[in-house]
Amino acid sequence: MFRFPGVLSLASACVALVFLTAAEPGAADEPTRSNPKAEMTDTRTTTSPLIERALSFTPPTIQARPVTIEQLGRERVDPYAWLRDDNWQQVMRDPSLLREEIRTVLEAENAYHDDVMAPLSALEDKIFAEMRGRIKEDDSSVPSRDREWFYYSRFREGGQYPIFARRPADAQGEISGDEIILFDGDAEAEDHDYFSLAAFEHSPNQRYAAWAVDTKGSEYYTIHVRDLSTGEDIATLTDEGYGSLVWANDSRTIYWVWRDENARSKRVYRQAIDSSERELVYEEPDDGFFVSVDRSDGDTWIMLQAGDHTTSEVRLYDASDAAAEALLVSERESGVEYELTETGESMFILTNQGGAVDFKIMRAPVADPRRQNWEEFIAHRPGVYVTGLMGFEHWLVRSERASALPRIIVRNLDSGQEYAIDFAEEAYALGMSGGYEFSTNELRFTYQSPSTPRQTWDFDMATRERTLRKEQEIPSGHDPAAYTVRRLEITARDGARVPVTLLHRAGLELDGSAPLMLYGYGSYGLAMPATFSTSNLSLVDRGMIFAVAHVRGGTDNGYQWYLDGKLDRKINTFNDFVDAGRALIEAGYTGQGRIVAFGGSAGGLLVGAAMNQAPELFAGVIGAVPFVDVVNTISDPSLPLTPPEWNEWGNPINDEAAYDYILSYSPYDQVSAQAYPHLLATAGLTDPRVTYWEPAKWVARVRELRTDSGLTLLRTNMGAGHGGASGRFDSLRERAQDYSFALLVAGLAEAEVAGD
Repeated sequence: MFRFPGVLSLASACVALVFLTAAEPGAADEPTRSNPKAEMTDTRTTTSPLIERALSFTPPTIQARPVTIEQLGRERVDPYAWLRDDNWQQVMRDPSLLREEIRTVLEAENAYHDDVMAPLSALEDKIFAEMRGRIKEDDSSVPSRDREWFYYSRFREGGQYPIFARRPADAQGEISGDEIILFDGDAEAEDHDYFSLAAFEHSPNQRYAAWAVDTKGSEYYTIHVRDLSTGEDIATLTDEGYGSLVWANDSRTIYWVWRDENARSKRVYRQAIDSSERELVYEEPDDGFFVSVDRSDGDTWIMLQAGDHTTSEVRLYDASDAAAEALLVSERESGVEYELTETGESMFILTNQGGAVDFKIMRAPVADPRRQNWEEFIAHRPGVYVTGLMGFEHWLVRSERASALPRIIVRNLDSGQEYAIDFAEEAYALGMSGGYEFSTNELRFTYQSPSTPRQTWDFDMATRERTLRKEQEIPSGHDPAAYTVRRLEITARDGARVPVTLLHRAGLELDGSAPLMLYGYGSYGLAMPATFSTSNLSLVDRGMIFAVAHVRGGTDNGYQWYLDGKLDRKINTFNDFVDAGRALIEAGYTGQGRIVAFGGSAGGLLVGAAMNQAPELFAGVIGAVPFVDVVNTISDPSLPLTPPEWNEWGNPINDEAAYDYILSYSPYDQVSAQAYPHLLATAGLTDPRVTYWEPAKWVARVRELRTDSGLTLLRTNMGAGHGGASGRFDSLRERAQDYSFALLVAGLAEAEVAGD
């Protein structure tokens, strides 16, 4: 299994409890012509006819209803708190319950956005067609063997959702026989506007499958059980699932995770598929801890994991005993993380216990891996961050990151010998998959870079032979040699060396004239890998440079890189991003006012804070479901993801220093009377992670206070959550809309639109 720092929360959720004062009802006006700010000028504002036309529309007016919030002896004023529906929990499950005056605001904003962007509809269609043309529509995964069957997923031509299928294995272990479709995502999604599948797991005896689906975007999953021999669903276990489930070895019992009314994973139930009775095996008492379930690599244990961003606790249940009692591996200790990986004779523990900042590996018996039995196996090596382990009967594989590059290390547990798998490019991304087989020498890994499409390799760990099983096909054509990938290190204002990955067309003249999209995230310890993106090529092929700033707050340069970008060091995240932009300008990659900043979720916080700090750098900013109302959100313990966020940001409810520090960078609170770049914010009405009112409030405040004539747009998906549209092509449509905006504000849309 792999550890993903921050896996329990990719961004904070909602907004704070405030004491509302009486106010008159208000709503958004319909968009009309003649923008009263259009007469203003700013040296960074592109004066193309498309921009001039866009500025001729009057944006909706969102009425301010100031609310004074008293907290820790301090006062702050929130003028747009009313956009948070008091009924938000019910709205997540049934969007029709949204208060009408709020719906009017969001719909007016959508209409304004559509009016402004209307001349770019043909460009949007063209970008969408390009993105879709780079996707092999009838694509399929590489089959993975589980004894007598090979399992895989595929898409049909024009299909939005995956098909799960299997084919028989012959005596030689090769695929033979006809395909059997187990689950047809397109058919299942036919009557739903939104359809998100969290799990499709076949049982150990391969007769059944459990699947979890969300049809609202609220991330409440319904768990069904299907008899694969008939294709019929034989049971529905819950409609309040978290999406995490696992089979016991008897192929009759399922462990599944329940989500409470505040959208938190709080309980684990054990239930037989032929029974309506469920057994509560664990309930998490701490709202800051979320729970999940998994199986150990050798299927000995069901693993119940509880944790927040910095602390973890694991309970084990005998996977062959449907009435098993819990075995607590190690009691939670603040700041100590650990996870378990099974091999033939040992359980390996990846942990930061004892001050191992970049993690070390311990070893214990499979039968009893409790803390008292841990022995050091690989000591802590500062600067070499161990990101994950994978276990086989005779092999232990670990993934590491050093100098912002990943690597895979293979160790033979019988001989004790180990080696690294070598890769040559300047920047690249790796992934590992062990499949269903435990007693095997075969490791499956993926390789890609910003210019190299994803490759899937089978690697014989004994002979070191690589077999290419699949290379991502680009139907419209792709030549990696037509692109240049660079990995730079820029010097931040405090001397830190920040990696930046660049992709641009080969031969592009780097004279400062090229527009550049600067992407970043920088929270929860999530590293930004140097992956291949079919979408980004639509920008790069038009002369734009795509850059990723690997800022502090992620683990791109090790776990200390994460620690240096959280809590009272969070400002480093924003400074790194701004300093990366300035360094790229100085190096001639782009010019001031030629950068479009892009960040989603906590990355929206990043670009929002950067926009407040250095607006002159940017032509535009795109905040996708942006976490921007930080003080209010992190001050409300009733909201879905707030309690586990306190280890990431601090607790402004009872810590004055945390309150003051968060307030100092919160994008919504720090909007001021100054000229801003053009802004596009997006939202999902049923998003439980970053609720719709955060971007709505942010847009209202920026529009109110900006002193220039720039665009301030909000686009809300009225039927989706944090991830936006659920279908693979619908989500591409949303990205095409974002990139059309980027090309507009970067000055690259004019010639193309004029030529249509």
